[in-house]
Amino acid sequence: MTSQVSSPAEQADEADEANEAVVGEQRSAPATNGAEKEVRRLDRVIIRFAGDSGDGMQLTGDRFTSETASFGNDLSTLPNFPAEIRAPAGTLPGVSSFQLHFADHDILTPGDAPNVLVAMNPAALKANIGDVPRGGEIIVNTDEFAKRAMAKVGYATSPLEDGSLAGYRVHPVPLTTLTVEALKDFGLSRKEAERSKNMFALGLLSWMYHRPTEGTETFLRTKFAKKPQIAEANVAAFRAGWNFGETTEDFAVSYEVAPATKAFPTGTYRNISGNLALSYGLIAAARQADLPLYLGSYPITPASDILHELSKHKNFGVRTFQAEDEIAGIGAALGAAFGGALGVTTTSGPGVALKSETIGLAVSLELPLLIVDIQRGGPSTGLPTKTEQADLLQAMYGRNGEAPVPIVAPKTPADCFDAAVEAARIALTYRTPVFLLSDGYLANGSEPWRIPDVDTLPDLSVRFATGPNHALDDGTEVFWPYKRDPETLARPWALPGTPGLEHRIGGIEKQDGTGNISYDPANHELMVRTRQAKVDGIDVPDLEVDDPDGAKTLVLGWGSTYGPITAAVRRLRLAGRPIAQAHLRHLNPFPKNLGEILKRYEKVVVPEMNLGQLASLVRARYLVDARSHTQVNGMPFKAEQLAAALKEAIDD
Repeated sequence: MTSQVSSPAEQADEADEANEAVVGEQRSAPATNGAEKEVRRLDRVIIRFAGDSGDGMQLTGDRFTSETASFGNDLSTLPNFPAEIRAPAGTLPGVSSFQLHFADHDILTPGDAPNVLVAMNPAALKANIGDVPRGGEIIVNTDEFAKRAMAKVGYATSPLEDGSLAGYRVHPVPLTTLTVEALKDFGLSRKEAERSKNMFALGLLSWMYHRPTEGTETFLRTKFAKKPQIAEANVAAFRAGWNFGETTEDFAVSYEVAPATKAFPTGTYRNISGNLALSYGLIAAARQADLPLYLGSYPITPASDILHELSKHKNFGVRTFQAEDEIAGIGAALGAAFGGALGVTTTSGPGVALKSETIGLAVSLELPLLIVDIQRGGPSTGLPTKTEQADLLQAMYGRNGEAPVPIVAPKTPADCFDAAVEAARIALTYRTPVFLLSDGYLANGSEPWRIPDVDTLPDLSVRFATGPNHALDDGTEVFWPYKRDPETLARPWALPGTPGLEHRIGGIEKQDGTGNISYDPANHELMVRTRQAKVDGIDVPDLEVDDPDGAKTLVLGWGSTYGPITAAVRRLRLAGRPIAQAHLRHLNPFPKNLGEILKRYEKVVVPEMNLGQLASLVRARYLVDARSHTQVNGMPFKAEQLAAALKEAIDD
């Protein structure tokens, strides 16, 4: 929630991340052929791998990222791929890409524009060339630039020969031919050998940027352990790419990006994606609560990775159920919560719509349940593999009747761990379903994560009801399932089968205290207002504001907009433009001091990847003139564009 004030040096580092990396120290290193090759030291690099969805671009990017993380750079990634399992080869809709921004200092976004583009075919080049700044490097697989492949994406002439790439540093490399030649002794068919061209490209880039290689070789031998010939062929292709960079005259320069030694506090770090961090957060929460974790889920992009990951951890008391549909998934999770487990269901926007009736049932039953919504582009099936923040109002109001549900949103991939723990705290403490709103950008993106000390995690232990909790007028002791904790308004959690704690359960309105079915108008109003009061009274931290200069304009964000907003704010401050920043983790209830903060500023700007949903809530709740800056193109904000919009708001 808190935005840290950056030092001038840090602000300068982040201020121009869209531009070409700054060249610093230069030195020479001997090449294997006896000649010396120049080595340039950079403070940051943005690389984009692009090709067909079957070219292994996500794997290539992931491996480069893993080696970069082990080297100690700060990093941020942006995978981008088609929704189809195997999109049409050689077409623009079929292009898959993976962008990685790594640096020797603290960074916040995957970068606005790549310094280096690796294009495996004409479609990859055409789909991405518009993002590459003039002077950027382009590594092109020339083997794929046949007339038919170029015509498929609208190239009448070869861009490698017609001068259209004159403003770039182009490296034409016959990746396919070189890979097949490197693997000629492995007895593979040409088609099988060609599949390793992504490893050749990875080896070349690993040489260019002095990335470690041992981890990738170990990974390949592990991944293809049952096919050792394929494993060794991929390792050979990887090494061939490295050696090609070392020996060819076309690559006369390599680059170094030093570890980000000053960006991280002391600790043990690993690279982590948002979905993986969220999975670990759910496991940690269940362990801290000393409860079994039960996931009832139906596979849906981009949430399925959580189901896949949690299914690996039975040793931590995790049980996963892949249901036949979304409704069955949440029904099973709610049933598990009734039985004393930390119940979780994972989905995306279309699944939330199907789960809405059961979420309302959970509100009525007042049981802890986590609804994890990894938002994607909509409406309906929409853009399954692209990102959006358009489910906020659905999470806030998307149920019949008055059915308030708390909402928590992480801000970075690593923060998904803490957000999951926080969502579990609220659900268990207040006996309520809780929405956890992540999105595709966070889910698939990655960054370094400092592994927390278990001793620093909150105690989430709960007390189950063990006996009667109410005395009738005649002195008889009975159990009332809706007798509330006066501080939290939570009702008791009674495990089924506990002697003497039998009680009625279901979706029809209950009588306050006794839990008996009630159609009494006054009782219904009491229960509706009590459930609302319970959510309104949830203890959430005050919102903290980063405002070192006494600004008149506040930028208010939530969720994954944190990185682009913070990068944009750093740019503006470096340019002498004062601006304040605050970022919401809790969207229902809002922090108690939000209204007072908003009224301090003459202007409030709310950037969102929707058409202004948080801005609408803020305007209605606090009667302030919150201005929206919105984007719904399936991609995260670019820091440069956001900085321009915020500058315009300041000057308006």
